[in-house]
Amino acid sequence: MKSAMQWTGALLLAAAFGSSTAMAAPAHDGSGHAAATNKPMQAPKLQAAMRALWHGHVVHAREYALAMHAHKPVAAKAAADAVVANAKQISDAVAGFYGKAAGTRMLELLGGHWGAVKAMTDARATGDNAAADKATADLTANAGEIAKFLAGANPNLPEADVRGLLVAHGAHHLQQVQQIMAGDMRAEAQTWKAMQQHMDTIADALAGAIAKQFPAKAA
Repeated sequence: MKSAMQWTGALLLAAAFGSSTAMAAPAHDGSGHAAATNKPMQAPKLQAAMRALWHGHVVHAREYALAMHAHKPVAAKAAADAVVANAKQISDAVAGFYGKAAGTRMLELLGGHWGAVKAMTDARATGDNAAADKATADLTANAGEIAKFLAGANPNLPEADVRGLLVAHGAHHLQQVQQIMAGDMRAEAQTWKAMQQHMDTIADALAGAIAKQFPAKAA
Protein backbone atom coordinates (compact mmCIF):
# COMPACT_ATOMS: atom_id res chain seq x y z
CA MET A 1 0.00 0.00 0.00
CA LYS A 2 1.25 3.46 -0.86
CA SER A 3 1.92 6.01 1.89
CA ALA A 4 0.00 9.28 2.03
CA MET A 5 2.88 11.20 0.45
CA GLN A 6 2.87 8.88 -2.53
CA TRP A 7 -0.71 9.67 -3.46
CA THR A 8 -1.35 12.02 -6.32
CA GLY A 9 -2.73 15.47 -5.64
CA ALA A 10 -6.01 14.48 -7.25
CA LEU A 11 -6.47 11.48 -4.96
CA LEU A 12 -5.64 13.57 -1.92
CA LEU A 13 -8.17 16.16 -2.94
CA ALA A 14 -10.80 13.51 -3.61
CA ALA A 15 -10.25 12.09 -0.15
CA ALA A 16 -10.86 15.54 1.28
CA PHE A 17 -14.42 15.51 0.03
CA GLY A 18 -15.46 12.74 2.43
CA SER A 19 -17.65 13.68 5.37
CA SER A 20 -16.74 13.56 9.06
CA THR A 21 -15.74 15.82 11.90
CA ALA A 22 -12.49 15.95 13.86
CA MET A 23 -9.65 18.34 14.53
CA ALA A 24 -9.90 22.05 14.13
CA ALA A 25 -8.03 24.74 12.31
CA PRO A 26 -5.51 26.37 14.63
CA ALA A 27 -6.27 29.57 16.47
CA HIS A 28 -3.74 32.37 16.58
CA ASP A 29 -1.52 32.90 19.60
CA GLY A 30 -0.96 36.62 19.08
CA SER A 31 2.49 36.21 17.53
CA GLY A 32 1.29 35.86 13.97
CA HIS A 33 1.60 32.08 14.19
CA ALA A 34 -1.18 29.55 14.52
CA ALA A 35 -1.60 27.67 17.76
CA ALA A 36 -3.03 24.18 18.06
CA THR A 37 -6.54 23.73 19.43
CA ASN A 38 -8.69 20.74 20.26
CA LYS A 39 -11.79 22.08 18.53
CA PRO A 40 -13.27 19.89 15.83
CA MET A 41 -12.30 20.60 12.24
CA GLN A 42 -15.08 20.48 9.66
CA ALA A 43 -13.02 18.53 7.13
CA PRO A 44 -10.49 16.17 8.72
CA LYS A 45 -9.76 14.41 5.43
CA LEU A 46 -8.92 17.74 3.83
CA GLN A 47 -6.67 18.41 6.80
CA ALA A 48 -4.92 15.05 6.34
CA ALA A 49 -4.52 15.69 2.62
CA MET A 50 -3.02 19.13 3.21
CA ARG A 51 -0.64 17.77 5.82
CA ALA A 52 0.57 15.03 3.46
CA LEU A 53 1.13 17.50 0.63
CA TRP A 54 3.01 20.07 2.69
CA HIS A 55 5.08 17.39 4.42
CA GLY A 56 6.05 16.15 0.96
CA HIS A 57 7.56 19.56 0.24
CA VAL A 58 9.91 19.57 3.23
CA VAL A 59 10.82 15.89 2.86
CA HIS A 60 12.02 16.36 -0.71
CA ALA A 61 13.71 19.70 0.00
CA ARG A 62 15.65 18.03 2.81
CA GLU A 63 16.60 15.16 0.50
CA TYR A 64 17.97 17.73 -1.94
CA ALA A 65 20.13 19.39 0.71
CA LEU A 66 21.46 16.05 1.92
CA ALA A 67 22.32 15.00 -1.64
CA MET A 68 24.09 18.28 -2.34
CA HIS A 69 26.14 17.93 0.84
CA ALA A 70 27.06 14.36 -0.12
CA HIS A 71 27.99 15.43 -3.68
CA LYS A 72 25.41 13.11 -5.24
CA PRO A 73 24.10 14.96 -8.31
CA VAL A 74 21.79 12.17 -9.47
CA ALA A 75 20.08 12.01 -6.08
CA ALA A 76 19.92 15.81 -5.95
CA LYS A 77 18.18 15.97 -9.32
CA ALA A 78 15.70 13.29 -8.28
CA ALA A 79 14.91 15.21 -5.10
CA ALA A 80 14.52 18.50 -6.99
CA ASP A 81 12.18 16.84 -9.47
CA ALA A 82 10.15 15.47 -6.55
CA VAL A 83 9.82 18.96 -5.05
CA VAL A 84 8.44 20.25 -8.36
CA ALA A 85 6.02 17.32 -8.66
CA ASN A 86 4.82 18.00 -5.12
CA ALA A 87 4.29 21.69 -5.95
CA LYS A 88 2.09 20.64 -8.87
CA GLN A 89 0.03 18.47 -6.51
CA ILE A 90 -0.46 21.39 -4.11
CA SER A 91 -1.41 23.64 -7.01
CA ASP A 92 -3.90 21.07 -8.28
CA ALA A 93 -5.48 21.01 -4.84
CA VAL A 94 -5.80 24.80 -4.89
CA ALA A 95 -7.29 24.66 -8.39
CA GLY A 96 -9.88 22.20 -7.12
CA PHE A 97 -11.34 24.92 -4.93
CA TYR A 98 -10.41 28.18 -6.67
CA GLY A 99 -10.15 27.30 -10.36
CA LYS A 100 -7.43 26.65 -12.93
CA ALA A 101 -6.07 30.20 -12.98
CA ALA A 102 -5.57 30.14 -9.22
CA GLY A 103 -3.84 26.78 -9.47
CA THR A 104 -1.51 28.15 -12.13
CA ARG A 105 -0.67 31.15 -9.96
CA MET A 106 -0.07 28.94 -6.96
CA LEU A 107 2.36 26.86 -8.99
CA GLU A 108 4.23 30.01 -10.05
CA LEU A 109 4.51 31.12 -6.43
CA LEU A 110 5.61 27.72 -5.19
CA GLY A 111 8.13 27.68 -8.00
CA GLY A 112 9.52 30.93 -6.64
CA HIS A 113 9.69 29.46 -3.15
CA TRP A 114 11.54 26.37 -4.30
CA GLY A 115 13.76 28.39 -6.61
CA ALA A 116 14.91 30.46 -3.65
CA VAL A 117 15.37 27.43 -1.39
CA LYS A 118 17.33 25.59 -4.08
CA ALA A 119 19.51 28.61 -4.83
CA MET A 120 20.20 29.07 -1.13
CA THR A 121 21.04 25.37 -0.75
CA ASP A 122 23.38 25.44 -3.75
CA ALA A 123 25.06 28.59 -2.45
CA ARG A 124 25.62 27.11 1.01
CA ALA A 125 26.99 23.94 -0.56
CA THR A 126 29.61 25.94 -2.45
CA GLY A 127 30.27 28.57 0.23
CA ASP A 128 28.90 31.44 -1.86
CA ASN A 129 27.67 33.77 0.88
CA ALA A 130 26.56 36.54 -1.48
CA ALA A 131 24.38 34.15 -3.47
CA ALA A 132 22.98 32.71 -0.23
CA ASP A 133 22.05 36.20 1.00
CA LYS A 134 20.27 36.99 -2.27
CA ALA A 135 18.37 33.71 -2.15
CA THR A 136 17.34 34.44 1.43
CA ALA A 137 15.98 37.84 0.42
CA ASP A 138 14.11 36.23 -2.46
CA LEU A 139 12.65 33.64 -0.10
CA THR A 140 11.34 36.34 2.23
CA ALA A 141 9.85 38.34 -0.64
CA ASN A 142 8.17 35.23 -2.00
CA ALA A 143 6.57 34.57 1.41
CA GLY A 144 4.89 37.95 1.13
CA GLU A 145 3.65 37.17 -2.39
CA ILE A 146 2.15 33.84 -1.36
CA ALA A 147 0.51 35.40 1.69
CA LYS A 148 -1.04 38.13 -0.46
CA PHE A 149 -2.36 35.57 -2.94
CA LEU A 150 -3.87 33.30 -0.28
CA ALA A 151 -5.40 36.19 1.66
CA GLY A 152 -6.95 37.49 -1.55
CA ALA A 153 -8.47 34.11 -2.30
CA ASN A 154 -9.75 33.37 1.19
CA PRO A 155 -10.97 36.00 3.69
CA ASN A 156 -10.27 33.56 6.53
CA LEU A 157 -6.51 33.81 5.90
CA PRO A 158 -5.22 37.19 7.20
CA GLU A 159 -2.26 38.23 5.07
CA ALA A 160 0.01 39.21 7.96
CA ASP A 161 -0.59 35.93 9.77
CA VAL A 162 0.04 33.82 6.67
CA ARG A 163 3.19 35.78 5.92
CA GLY A 164 4.41 35.13 9.46
CA LEU A 165 3.86 31.41 9.04
CA LEU A 166 5.70 31.35 5.72
CA VAL A 167 8.62 33.47 6.91
CA ALA A 168 9.04 31.07 9.83
CA HIS A 169 8.96 28.18 7.35
CA GLY A 170 11.68 29.85 5.31
CA ALA A 171 13.76 30.30 8.44
CA HIS A 172 13.52 26.56 9.05
CA HIS A 173 14.83 25.91 5.53
CA LEU A 174 17.75 28.25 6.15
CA GLN A 175 18.67 26.74 9.50
CA GLN A 176 18.34 23.19 8.25
CA VAL A 177 20.53 23.77 5.20
CA GLN A 178 23.24 25.45 7.27
CA GLN A 179 23.26 22.54 9.71
CA ILE A 180 23.38 19.93 6.96
CA MET A 181 26.24 21.68 5.19
CA ALA A 182 28.10 21.91 8.51
CA GLY A 183 27.54 18.21 9.12
CA ASP A 184 25.74 18.98 12.38
CA MET A 185 23.04 16.34 12.10
CA ARG A 186 22.28 16.34 15.82
CA ALA A 187 21.17 19.96 15.62
CA GLU A 188 19.47 19.30 12.29
CA ALA A 189 17.37 16.57 13.89
CA GLN A 190 15.86 19.14 16.22
CA THR A 191 15.25 21.57 13.38
CA TRP A 192 13.69 18.79 11.33
CA LYS A 193 11.27 17.93 14.15
CA ALA A 194 10.23 21.57 14.51
CA MET A 195 9.95 21.95 10.75
CA GLN A 196 7.56 19.03 10.42
CA GLN A 197 5.40 20.33 13.26
CA HIS A 198 5.31 23.75 11.63
CA MET A 199 4.15 22.22 8.34
CA ASP A 200 1.19 20.77 10.22
CA THR A 201 0.41 24.26 11.49
CA ILE A 202 0.47 25.71 7.98
CA ALA A 203 -1.55 22.81 6.53
CA ASP A 204 -4.14 23.03 9.31
CA ALA A 205 -4.53 26.78 8.87
CA LEU A 206 -5.15 26.35 5.14
CA ALA A 207 -7.48 23.39 5.58
CA GLY A 208 -9.50 25.17 8.25
CA ALA A 209 -9.83 28.33 6.17
CA ILE A 210 -10.89 26.39 3.06
CA ALA A 211 -13.42 24.33 5.05
CA LYS A 212 -14.91 27.54 6.44
CA GLN A 213 -15.08 29.17 3.02
CA PHE A 214 -16.46 26.07 1.24
CA PRO A 215 -18.36 24.14 3.94
CA ALA A 216 -20.43 22.12 1.47
CA LYS A 217 -17.50 21.23 -0.78
CA ALA A 218 -14.95 20.43 1.90
CA ALA A 219 -17.24 18.60 4.34
